[in-house]
Amino acid sequence: MPSVDVIDLSNKKVGTVDLADAVFAAPVNEDLLYEAVRHHLAGTRRGTASTKTRHEVAGSGKKLWKQKGTGRARVGSIRSPLWRHGGTTHGPQPRDYSYHLPRKMQLGALKSALSAKLRDGELRVVNQFTLAEAKSKAMRKALDTLDAKRTVLLVDNGDNRNLQLSSRNLAGVKLVPSRDVNVYDLLAHSQVLMSETAAKKLSEALAS
Repeated sequence: MPSVDVIDLSNKKVGTVDLADAVFAAPVNEDLLYEAVRHHLAGTRRGTASTKTRHEVAGSGKKLWKQKGTGRARVGSIRSPLWRHGGTTHGPQPRDYSYHLPRKMQLGALKSALSAKLRDGELRVVNQFTLAEAKSKAMRKALDTLDAKRTVLLVDNGDNRNLQLSSRNLAGVKLVPSRDVNVYDLLAHSQVLMSETAAKKLSEALAS
């Protein structure tokens, strides 16, 4: 069972917390991580690309010239895909790119991502994100004190209004509740700062 140091916003150690081996010390399965990221990105695709077929493009439906006797190739419509400004054959149509990924694979990938972050020293546990006021400047100062100067993922439980308002305008900083933590966000940020209550909740929920 990994024992992780708990720090405050002044970057001082204030205690330790024991986390579940099955969640924060699990074997890192890179294949699962790849599938989870692919699944997430597929779900975010808009899928709105659309081309017009010969039945949808503008143009007359009149036959351009008679079938025989002109010496020219027969043609039935100016909207034919063979003609300029004609319809598109087998072009993209609106579709849903999302697909089902088994829950066990999603949970396995999430455990792998959390374990990889902790193993690489990119996950730190903060006792609580207590801010006196909702100021981006104060949040930026706290992150600098914690040596979190690049992309940062903040994970917290509850409704911390000051934290929400203080972090939402900072570039490279994203705040998510523990229930919405996903593999893509974990891997997309260079550092993860997790409150102690969120770490315990994830440890208990994913270990069961």
